[in-house]
Amino acid sequence: MKVTFWGTRGSMAKAGPTTVRYGGNTSCVEVRSASGTLLVLDCGTGLHGLGARIAASGAPVRGHILIGHTHWDHIQGFPFFGPLFDPRNEWDVYAPRGFGSSLRDSLAGQMHHRYFPVGLEALGATIRYHDLLEGHFQVGDLTVHAQYLNHTSLTLGYRIEGDGVSIVYACDHEPHACAHASGHEELTGEDLNHVDFLRGADLVIHDAQYTPEEYAKKIGWGHATAEYAIAACKQAGARRLALTHHDPARTDDDLDRVLEGLRPLVAASGVDVFPAAEGTTIVLGPTENPHRRAAENDSLADVRSGLFDHEILVVSAAAETIELFTRLASDDTLPARFALTAEEARARIAEKRPTLVVLDQALLGDDLLEVAGAIRTATRADQTAILALAGGPLPHGEEVDESIARPFSKEYARARLRAWLLRTTCRWLTAPTPADEPQRLETLRSLAILDTEFDPRFDRLTRLAAETFRVPIALVSLVDTNRQWFKACVGLDVRETSREVAFCSHAILSNDVLVIPDALHDPRFADNPLVTGAPHIRFYAGCPLRVGSSSPIGTLCLIDTRPRTLSTTQLELLRSLADLVERELVVGTATP
Repeated sequence: MKVTFWGTRGSMAKAGPTTVRYGGNTSCVEVRSASGTLLVLDCGTGLHGLGARIAASGAPVRGHILIGHTHWDHIQGFPFFGPLFDPRNEWDVYAPRGFGSSLRDSLAGQMHHRYFPVGLEALGATIRYHDLLEGHFQVGDLTVHAQYLNHTSLTLGYRIEGDGVSIVYACDHEPHACAHASGHEELTGEDLNHVDFLRGADLVIHDAQYTPEEYAKKIGWGHATAEYAIAACKQAGARRLALTHHDPARTDDDLDRVLEGLRPLVAASGVDVFPAAEGTTIVLGPTENPHRRAAENDSLADVRSGLFDHEILVVSAAAETIELFTRLASDDTLPARFALTAEEARARIAEKRPTLVVLDQALLGDDLLEVAGAIRTATRADQTAILALAGGPLPHGEEVDESIARPFSKEYARARLRAWLLRTTCRWLTAPTPADEPQRLETLRSLAILDTEFDPRFDRLTRLAAETFRVPIALVSLVDTNRQWFKACVGLDVRETSREVAFCSHAILSNDVLVIPDALHDPRFADNPLVTGAPHIRFYAGCPLRVGSSSPIGTLCLIDTRPRTLSTTQLELLRSLADLVERELVVGTATP
């Protein structure tokens, strides 16, 4: 895998004789897999040079752009990227999902006629825009894991895996604990999540804008120190670290002096540390890396579970805190309630479970963790996030998801709230497409069964399944291009649903029964509309239906509105019933 740096400066471009060696353009990194998959990380002013290089080849381009966030230093090169104007080219553009405006709207804003001579509609290439959550998605032969960073706006870091290597891109990111900026102590608390994100990476490209002395004056600005990045990589067992997002006030000579001062820390870390410089290309070969990340949540999952039906509960008696969070909630059209005491907080939680609880240490003092524990007990812990507003060191405990140290800016508080709201509400995985999808669909259509009338042969088997397993719903579901269609159904009044929400879309990815004991406790399905709304699925078991050598074309599935499991004997019985359905599909589908 090849990694090329096109922009390494942070905050603003700084061209001139004092930034020649490390570069004056803002963030942009090119990643190419061995098979040719092209990823562009961020769209700072360095993107212009990459565009010129691509255009010089004269060939059509298929590429993917991953934007960490839409601050100007990360998107200013977008309107100047020549390959976006070529109608032969095809691009997918990804960035964090915002509140209220889409990625396309954000990019179009800087191309408004007040600021730019042409609008977004002038771009001739085929462009698709994707709003991301935390999770993973596939780009060609590469898997991309997205995780929120600690910045003043919603910002994603990206971990890219493929060709036997892993790369982490983390700009912009600030230590969660100010004490960690020095790099002299082991990272703890929320910073451990960041360490896990970097775990075992072959190359980490990390924000290192400030020195510890500078950071002390710019806490809450959303950037890290080189010392913090080195400590995180050491603790994560990362192999190489490229320090980037160089401060625009720092000359090449200044940067050399900073790096010289890091030598003892670098030597003790065992990490290969170097400054990112424009024009540098790094080639990474396969390694025996035991730290490949499991794909848990789909980063492209849609937020259709009613994010704006959720609410914030703020437990504080401070007028300025109440005023701040009232304003933040109003900005995002989110309902917020307030409690002036711990007892009042418990009463409000009993009325309605909040998505996010903010606890003020100034009010609760040393009782904060006890109150947080009581909230955990009173709510479903996996669906309520607890943030602490800390005026000093918090007592050690796992009851709090994150602490925000005073003083903090409105922008910083908004970013942390939004990150946790999105984390706790968007638990819905859209199933990936089987590798042999064209062959699978060809097999399905060769049966000439889609949109045919109900058939007593399939109806009998479906009723038998429902009665045998004592479930209210049983289906013979066939997964088409954009829908699941029911050849037979017990307990439902519809003949099809969207494939996007279909549990059966997941079941056809395996050759064995997919069992979901309780969908509300499964991050792939908890916010699926079929769980949060009718038919209120809690239990699902789907046995794949296979015809020929392609991936399964559908399932025989069982659905219940209460949690449950299947015994080994019951699983074998479901497989046997599915075998009978498969036989009917093959023997005489078109002739009832």
